[in-house]
Amino acid sequence: MPASAHAAEVDQTMILVHILMGVLFVGWILFFLYVLYRFRQGRSPVASYTGATGKTSTYLEIAVAVAEGILLVGFSIPLWAKRVEEFPPREQSVVVRVVGEQFAWNIHYPGADGKFGKTDIAKIDLQTNPLGLDRTDPDAKDDVVTLNQLHLPVNRNVIVDLSSKDVIHSFNLKEFRVKQDAIPGLTIPLWFMPTVTTDEMRQKVGNPEFTYEIACAQLCGLGHYSMRGYVTIHSQDDFDAWMKAEVEKLSSEDAAWN
Repeated sequence: MPASAHAAEVDQTMILVHILMGVLFVGWILFFLYVLYRFRQGRSPVASYTGATGKTSTYLEIAVAVAEGILLVGFSIPLWAKRVEEFPPREQSVVVRVVGEQFAWNIHYPGADGKFGKTDIAKIDLQTNPLGLDRTDPDAKDDVVTLNQLHLPVNRNVIVDLSSKDVIHSFNLKEFRVKQDAIPGLTIPLWFMPTVTTDEMRQKVGNPEFTYEIACAQLCGLGHYSMRGYVTIHSQDDFDAWMKAEVEKLSSEDAAWN
């Protein structure tokens, strides 16, 4: 079930593509059956070396090419261009970093100051600091890092800066119609707007246990099957409360260490 502002456009394009493929599939099957009947041995005991001389097949090929061109130029390219060129302003959006690794999703929020703290490969610890966040950096004091848990507010633009620590992964949010490869050495931004909270979706599907999932859609190793994350879409107030609780948790942990 779609849960993002752009999902309907994606679905429309996919439906049109499947209609065209369905027409072609049925058409080729009927053509194949016609050829079997038309050129059966009983009717054509002697081979013909002149072949078909009509232009029907040419017209059909032109019609298919035109239909594919309309799908590509009229629907697919504009949809793609909107996703890659019409990015919302970062300062007016919820910005998160998502870093894939075998076999988990690390989520990094900049906190209330809106600034991501520095990371250092030397500080990476798979258990306590998977992103190598430098907590001595003032910008990192309120940064929140979660494992396989992405929390977002509803009806706000979300920008995800996607990257990978090791191999190619694919960040796939099925209900939000989002799929993007995470490539080592690159940070790839993507954006979408969630329009249905987790609680609302549970009511729509009639399943109180429903949870949006993050799937890896690229074979990335022996544990690929287990690389699952979860997305919780909150109301703005609930998201603010969740973020405040996470920052307070950081403060209490910092006080305990000191």
